[in-house]
Amino acid sequence: MSLQWTLIAGFLYLEIVIVLLLVLPVASPKRWNALFKSRFLQGLQQQAGIYFMILLAILVLFLLDAIREMRKYSNIDTPDHQHQHLDAEMQGNMRLFRAQRNFYISGFALFLSLVIRRLVTLISSQAALLAQAEAALKQAQGASATARSLLSQRNEVTQNESNEAHDKEVTELKNKVEELEEKLQYEVKDKQALKQQAENLSKQYDSLAEEHSKLQKTITAGGDSESKKDN
Repeated sequence: MSLQWTLIAGFLYLEIVIVLLLVLPVASPKRWNALFKSRFLQGLQQQAGIYFMILLAILVLFLLDAIREMRKYSNIDTPDHQHQHLDAEMQGNMRLFRAQRNFYISGFALFLSLVIRRLVTLISSQAALLAQAEAALKQAQGASATARSLLSQRNEVTQNESNEAHDKEVTELKNKVEELEEKLQYEVKDKQALKQQAENLSKQYDSLAEEHSKLQKTITAGGDSESKKDN
């Protein structure tokens, strides 16, 4: 294998290792995102697009060269080459095998380059979504705590208002009781006054009845004396 294809094969193996590290649960998306945003990679990020396009162009060139070699050595089975020597045929098959091998190496290297770029983008997006989800969760927990605090304060205010209403109602009932007691005392005094007045009237009636009885007796006695004189 020539030097350039050895380098491409080594790059392919490196890509396979990188894909396995990104796919397997080796680290969380946050750690990968922190690694992607490190100072070293941030320093290369400005020119990463250019490097990536150059790498893709190189891989495409090697892929096209492998396709050209495949097409070149795949024509050895034509009728013109049927009577070639066995060594030449084996050499042609070996070159065709190398061309096919180079085709697969360059093709997979190109494919894995695109896969790695897509995985890095998806992992970064996932890390950003996880950060947003954690921020939203913390915000929701804060809102829930605030709502609970406001609800407890509202319950306290409602309890205080109910206590104030109860105290007001008790005060009104006490005032009504005092008013009723005053009215009852007034009625009792009025009843006692009427009772005293009735007793006085009864005494006056008894005295008048006694005087009337005395007068009647006097009148009766005077009438009896006059009748005796006439006789």
